[in-house]
Amino acid sequence: MSVFIRKGDASGVYAYDFRIRGRRFCGSTGATSKREAKKVEDQKRAEAKTQLAAEAAFTAPRMTLDVALSRWWIEVGQHHKNGDTTLWSMEWLKAFFGPTKLLEEISDSDVARMIARRRGDKVPNSVTKKRPEGRLVGPATVNRTVIQPLRQVMLRAERVWKVKVGEVHWSGRLLDEPQERVREATPDEESAIMQELAIGYDLAVEFAFLTGCRRMEILGLEWTRVDFFNKQFTIIGKGGRQRILPMTERVREIFWGEQGRHPDQVFTYEAARTVRMKDGRLLERGARYPLTEAGLKTAMRRAVSDAGVVNFRFHDTRHTAATRVLRKSNLRVAQLMLGHTDVKTTTKYAHAQMSDVRAAMEAAATTVTADFTAEGEGVGSKSLREKKNSA
Repeated sequence: MSVFIRKGDASGVYAYDFRIRGRRFCGSTGATSKREAKKVEDQKRAEAKTQLAAEAAFTAPRMTLDVALSRWWIEVGQHHKNGDTTLWSMEWLKAFFGPTKLLEEISDSDVARMIARRRGDKVPNSVTKKRPEGRLVGPATVNRTVIQPLRQVMLRAERVWKVKVGEVHWSGRLLDEPQERVREATPDEESAIMQELAIGYDLAVEFAFLTGCRRMEILGLEWTRVDFFNKQFTIIGKGGRQRILPMTERVREIFWGEQGRHPDQVFTYEAARTVRMKDGRLLERGARYPLTEAGLKTAMRRAVSDAGVVNFRFHDTRHTAATRVLRKSNLRVAQLMLGHTDVKTTTKYAHAQMSDVRAAMEAAATTVTADFTAEGEGVGSKSLREKKNSA
């Protein structure tokens, strides 16, 4: 059946109705001229053929990397919180292997070349996104941006889609990542950093030292998740996971003092001058605006430098808070505060207990020595040593 006007349709608009490979496609052309309606139908037929070809490719026993990445994106990738990063990785993989590369043709050797190529990339500038001559991307970046995405696609293709893939020994391909360092700020270092921070940024950083919240958790904190009545607040962490933290007296003071500065966001900064932003917004001197990721990064970096503190990053405020809490409690408490799903992740702060263990050992040794001397054994032991020396 070609284009036609439906019976009883007074609008005079043509409809189309056709079948391809047993699949029916129908709808309105939106045209009142038969010639224009026929053009629309031809376009719909071409689109239908493309759709059927894509669907066939999604279920074919042999699959190109381009098709595999597209299907994986629909089923998995688009649901990632950092979808832009996932899309970047997909485009990088297609550019390296070529979109028509069959999954079954991707070998161990190909993956080794891919890793070598990615390890040669430079770390991009956080502002311009360009790659200046500087340090190379680290093992963790290589793992998360190319090795793990390709591994996930190929394993899903083999196990779920039943598609033939190349033989790759993934366990030997992931790069060893250096253990995350735990840098704790001393009270003097913390005080020095705080003194260098501008209005608004100082409270956000102090909040980080008190709660161990990540930078994005702080930036995303809204008043709707602050509960003064129950003295608690809700943090949205990695993967959209929520955790409820109690308000200490100082945290409550911070929240209370920030009320009314912004209707939604808790943490704001005071504009130092009037300026027109690239997006057209006008920032007025002295007014308060929500903190941004770039702004908080820059403020912290400058404050650390001006304070003369060495080797300290914003994330180290989290390490500092966790270490201090652990000294006063246990791993379970620190885990709940940080929002770790696995207590094993929290064990990297176990060094904080070393001072407690040392103090206990010293106390125990002092007690034993005192008891030993009180019972007169100390004299006997001294005599025995003297006899051994004379012998």
